[in-house]
Amino acid sequence: MAESVTADTFPRLLQLHARQRPGATAIREKDLGIWQSWSWSQMLLEVEQIAAGLHQAGFQRGDHLAIVGENRPRLYFTMIAVQCLGGIPVPMYQDAVAPEMAFVFSNAEIKFAVVEDQEQVDKMLEVRETVPHLKRIIYEDPRGLRNYDQAGLASYEQIRALGEQFLKEHPTVIDDEIAKGRADEVAAMFYTSGTTGNPKGVVLGYSNLLAAGNAGAAMESLTHREEVLAYLPMAWIGQNIFSYTQWLVCGFTVNCPESAATVMADMREIGPTYYFAPPRVLEGLLTQVMIRMEDASAIKRRLFHYFMDVAKRVGGRLLDKQPVGAATACFTAWATGWSMRRCGMHWA
Repeated sequence: MAESVTADTFPRLLQLHARQRPGATAIREKDLGIWQSWSWSQMLLEVEQIAAGLHQAGFQRGDHLAIVGENRPRLYFTMIAVQCLGGIPVPMYQDAVAPEMAFVFSNAEIKFAVVEDQEQVDKMLEVRETVPHLKRIIYEDPRGLRNYDQAGLASYEQIRALGEQFLKEHPTVIDDEIAKGRADEVAAMFYTSGTTGNPKGVVLGYSNLLAAGNAGAAMESLTHREEVLAYLPMAWIGQNIFSYTQWLVCGFTVNCPESAATVMADMREIGPTYYFAPPRVLEGLLTQVMIRMEDASAIKRRLFHYFMDVAKRVGGRLLDKQPVGAATACFTAWATGWSMRRCGMHWA
């Protein structure tokens, strides 16, 4: 792990990293083919501005706020801004249709929503027809929304500007709100998929999430030097453990791909040192490798199958920290490093 972390809420962890490594890169996003970066100090400033803007817009401690969209830095900033105010973020699947979302908005009594783009705004407006207590809809990407004038609709930048002005007059208001937070408070709410009925809301506190994050970081020997790709849905608890909780526990760099279609290309550019994936993603990677090896030259196929046999023979023993012999260990480490570089990943 990074430095000894004593902060017990996500906002306080953000303050800790901004104080200890203000210029280090906290998060990146690939936009129009170019990687854009935010340092920890820049992130803290923007989070405070959004938190102050939401406060001015009427968001109160204990309120729920829906977050809908792909992995985008400003959606992550919104999530922690809500937590700064003592609110409860509710990440939702971006591919869900409006009727499915309406149940969650009604069940959690959600009054605010921050969404990625026009597609999600249209869903929110449809949801509001049956869930009238949804008062505020805030969008991050303004493309296609120039002529939208519905009540309660505002851009991310408008809310940010509102907060920036408020902080000039009340510079400590967000610090004061963060200080009120407690480890036993609710950090976020996640909804199940609802495959056997209506979705069920799962409430998780800071202590629950941080215990999982610290345990995983210790088991994997993670540090602030890691590069992680955030490509799984924000609404999934696994994504929030590996690319949000552990991010704030360790202080490493999270990278948001340009789109779902560019994940593999973006991964090769970033070279993540720590990569988490569900079985279907790993099966997809294996399928791609096997197909490419079928088209490879005979010598490459022989090398590939030889290395695979070595991995099958000693891989499990290495993971269980059992001895395999110095020569075998060095050879396996070299072969594994070569394979990871070919896939766009690096050793930590």
